[in-house]
Order: sequence, then C-alpha cells, then structure tokens
Amino acid sequence: MRVDKFLWCVRYYKTRSIATEACKKGHVKINEQVAKPSREVFISDTIELRKDQINYKIKVNDVPPNRVGAKLVDIYRTDLTPKEEFEAKELLKYSQDYYRKKGTGRPTKKDRRDLEGYYGENDD
Repeated sequence: MRVDKFLWCVRYYKTRSIATEACKKGHVKINEQVAKPSREVFISDTIELRKDQINYKIKVNDVPPNRVGAKLVDIYRTDLTPKEEFEAKELLKYSQDYYRKKGTGRPTKKDRRDLEGYYGENDD
C-alpha cells in the first residue's frame, strides 16, 4: 500500500491529497528515509511524520484494506511517539496565549500606549 494512502487510512490526515502534499514536502520518512507519496509500506516499517509541530513515530502492524474507523486504528499501527512531543505542544499553546481574547476587536488607545511603553517606542 502507498504511504500516502496508509496515512489516510489510519486517520493521520483528513484527505489523501493532504497526505500526498505532506509526503512531497518531506514531512514523512519511512525507516529514516524521506518517502515519496508512492512509496510502498510494509509490515514492521517505522514511519516518522511531522504534523501540527509534533513529530509522530509509528510502527506498521498490518496494512488495512481501506480507511478504517477510529476505534480500529490501533490494530494497524503502534504509536511510538514520545510523551515529550505532546507536552511541548501544550507549552507552545500557552506561549501563544495573548493578553486580549480573540474576537474582542481592535486595540484601544490605552492598549496602544501600553504597548509603546513596553517596547520603548515614543517615550514622551
């Protein structure tokens, strides 16, 4: 089975075209070698892929006949991703948290003055 189809079948990507693009960009490796979308996947291969700033590492247990339900995914792959990858994603989420809530509109004059004071611009 092709690697792009396998990643789509085990629900790492929502569509096959997204999986194909990830392979073309070099985000997918099979046995530590960059894989083209048409590269065949065999049992006991190790696949590394980068998605949403997380480096996933999975081992192929079996090749599914076609896309499987979320509950059956563990039959076909073993997740070897270290816990630190998910913890780093959580920390990144907190570091991007802004002081203003999303959707509250443009910054006010007071917000602008506070920012200018913080960055040292126009200290009158």
